Amino acid sequence: MKIDLEAERKEILNRYKILIQACKRRLEKGDKEIIRKAFEVAVEAHKEMRRKSGEPYIYHPIAVAQICAEEIGLGATGIVCALLHDTVEDTEITLDDVTGLFGEKVAQIINGLTKISGVIDNTSSIQAENFRKVLLTMSEDIRVILIKLADRLHNMRTLEHMKREKQMKIASETLFLYAPLAHRLGLNNIKTELEDLGLKYTNSEGYYDIAVKLQETEPQRKRFVQKFIEPLKEILGEQGFTFKIFGRPKSIFSIYNKTKTKGVAFEEIYDLFAIRIVIDTPLEQEKSDCWKVYSIITDFYHPSPERLRDWISTPKSNGYESLHTTVMGPEGKWVEVQIRTVRMDELAEKGYAAHWKYKDSAADKESNLEGWLQRIREMLENPDPNALEFMDDFKLNLFSDELFAFTPKGDMKTLPVGATALDFAFEIHTKVGEQCIGAKVNFKLVPLSYEIKSGDQIEILTSNKQTPKEDWLGYVITAKAKSKIKSSLKEQRKKIAEEGREIMERKFYKNKLDFTLQNVNDFCQFLKIPSSQELFYRAALGNVDIKEIKEFVRFKNNPLKPSRKTVTPKIEQLVTNARGSSDMLVIGDDMQKLDYKLSPCCNPIPGDDVFGFITVGEGIKIHRVNCPNAIKLLSNYAYRVVKAKWLNDQMISFLAGIKIIGTDELGLVNNITKIISNENNINMRSIKFDTDDGLFEGTIMIYVHDTKHLNHLMDILKKVKGVTKVERIDEKA
Repeated sequence: MKIDLEAERKEILNRYKILIQACKRRLEKGDKEIIRKAFEVAVEAHKEMRRKSGEPYIYHPIAVAQICAEEIGLGATGIVCALLHDTVEDTEITLDDVTGLFGEKVAQIINGLTKISGVIDNTSSIQAENFRKVLLTMSEDIRVILIKLADRLHNMRTLEHMKREKQMKIASETLFLYAPLAHRLGLNNIKTELEDLGLKYTNSEGYYDIAVKLQETEPQRKRFVQKFIEPLKEILGEQGFTFKIFGRPKSIFSIYNKTKTKGVAFEEIYDLFAIRIVIDTPLEQEKSDCWKVYSIITDFYHPSPERLRDWISTPKSNGYESLHTTVMGPEGKWVEVQIRTVRMDELAEKGYAAHWKYKDSAADKESNLEGWLQRIREMLENPDPNALEFMDDFKLNLFSDELFAFTPKGDMKTLPVGATALDFAFEIHTKVGEQCIGAKVNFKLVPLSYEIKSGDQIEILTSNKQTPKEDWLGYVITAKAKSKIKSSLKEQRKKIAEEGREIMERKFYKNKLDFTLQNVNDFCQFLKIPSSQELFYRAALGNVDIKEIKEFVRFKNNPLKPSRKTVTPKIEQLVTNARGSSDMLVIGDDMQKLDYKLSPCCNPIPGDDVFGFITVGEGIKIHRVNCPNAIKLLSNYAYRVVKAKWLNDQMISFLAGIKIIGTDELGLVNNITKIISNENNINMRSIKFDTDDGLFEGTIMIYVHDTKHLNHLMDILKKVKGVTKVERIDEKA
């Protein structure tokens, strides 16, 4: 196919004009020239490159810059960096060139982006280690991560041109890492789109199912919203408010999550949308005006008292401010109403990037961002040797909802929901945490594991004789507390190990063994102990037996005898063996000599979209692509994932589970079992039914050949009189 270069050149210039249009409002004198210069450098640098879709590569940096300008609200420096973000990594341009052309600041941000790119987009890397580097760079300049999020958003928008396994990896990583980061930085629109696109590629069936239903129910939703807001519009206008009022549908991802976590069908979710009222009011009147609007709404519609959320008096730590209430609307439906000002709305949609626009009026928000970055820096000071644990801890704190607690002097601390008195102690200061012996909550003595409630006033009791204990790790949930406890326990082990060293030295000499590094390491290997420090630690606790030393001496004198040492294959070797030359695992193929098992966490059956995951001791585990553990595996261990497909010509039976819900009709169980018995080649393994006040729920475990076979049976069961819902379940009964 011949490429029309002239048409492409025009399109590139057109996209550039749209970009300039998007950031016009924020440009100061000289900004336009520097953006033009960056654009020309990027066009020249990428001129020979094309994307997977066949388009000129330069479309991508322009699109990323467009997102930074329009959806995040970055200024000229951010847009220059977005245009140049791939140049140092992918083209001849060096960091020194960037410094010479655009100065130190731009070079620092580009360097941060190149570092992230080098570590995050490499399939063979362990994600958590890279994530730490991302955060380190981000704590230098927040724009690094904002541009990276824009880059990821554009990649997700154009993901259809990638191969299936690449789509799975990138989408899983997005849900695992980038969506929570966008959430934490208050980028609500970007977080929502990343989650929806992530779901579209990790579970397209679930995504399209909800998308279609949302489309079908849109007309009746619009009618309902119209009916709800009509009287409010009138009275808000009479009261002299300048406002916008509209209905916003919930994201596909949040609806999908609700159907999964609450186990309800799409039709049963009442809050498919929220009504948002955005008022234009001066800063000093914001709080009182929002409450006035609340008062007007609750005069019309009855509120649910336990569903009132006031994030105006105490904003979330990602800067989110809004007043939420749930009211009983027309037709007996509960409706969520969000009340906020124009400033709050912009902060909610564009997050911290919008703070720069309002920084005169929101100095405290600036310090809020600084506070969050400071917490990240603290977390990175004590890196956990186990990178994945670090990742889990960090993610816990990224996703968490927040609560507020107070010190005896009235200082407010923000903690994740589920935090304990011990977490609070570490939040005050590491020393306070390490010496904590108990706490008083609202003047009553509570244990360290006491779970804090929002509004608690907490006094921490300390003793300088106290040191962290191993079981403390079970009492805390914040990453800061966990990492401080771990590093303190490590120090304690070190001290005990020093005493153990002397004990080992004496034991060696008693058995006529030289206390050399070589002998110590050989003895560790002989006992299969990971390190000499662990050996000394055990010795100090009296767990190294003289018999073991004598056995070791005998082995040293006669090494031909089989030792205790066993060799476990390295994971890299396993990966190479499993991948082989075809890079594809065919399940059910007799030619394959590879050991694979179907994973019990999701019970895959032929026809399911699956992948193979290489384990150290159990061969290859086959998981469904929408398995609860898939996102974590694909995101953290992409290099251990093997493509897998089923062979269709073998009639093997696989175990699958079905859950049936309905009304307890006469003969219902009999009808269901009859249908299953009459189906070809289906055997039941177990059947369990419960009835409760006329409601009926059953779980049946059956052997089927593939998804087609299973879906056919489920379709027949749905037609049985009294049955309201039939769904596949993952757990083994």
